[in-house]
Amino acid sequence: MAQKELQEIPRHYDIRDSHQMVWVLHGNVLITAPSSNNVEPVTLQIIACRDTEYQDKEKGNLVFLGIKDKNLTLSCTETEGNPTLQLKEIGIMDLYGEQTAQKPFLFFHSMEGSTSAFQSVSCRDCFIANSSEPNQPVFLTRERGSNNTNFYLILKN
Repeated sequence: MAQKELQEIPRHYDIRDSHQMVWVLHGNVLITAPSSNNVEPVTLQIIACRDTEYQDKEKGNLVFLGIKDKNLTLSCTETEGNPTLQLKEIGIMDLYGEQTAQKPFLFFHSMEGSTSAFQSVSCRDCFIANSSEPNQPVFLTRERGSNNTNFYLILKN
């Protein structure tokens, strides 16, 4: 199994959709909220996966997604046959440091114009999505056209 070179630290991003909705942490659930001075959006951490077992260049780069300063990482699972996006209490760098990647924590990151899309590796053909309605959970969907599955990532220093 091939290994990529160590990246050392994740990159940090502000994330929003075309409706100016941002992700906010509510307990251990990501929800959407309008971008304003009254909300504190999460800072998304992204780091490439070193394990190339699940690599598929046509789908994008293999990455882990975490929430900065919260020791939470995005994970996908099937619950009663439905794809479910969850936050798990594990640090993104803990996953990155493992020799063999844990499939539920992996996403394909693809660029589509100036936006990014995140497809689950473990929940086939499912993308991270959010509603254009506020206070709704961020979720997984197979229906890209009727859900917001493309996000703007703004690199933070």
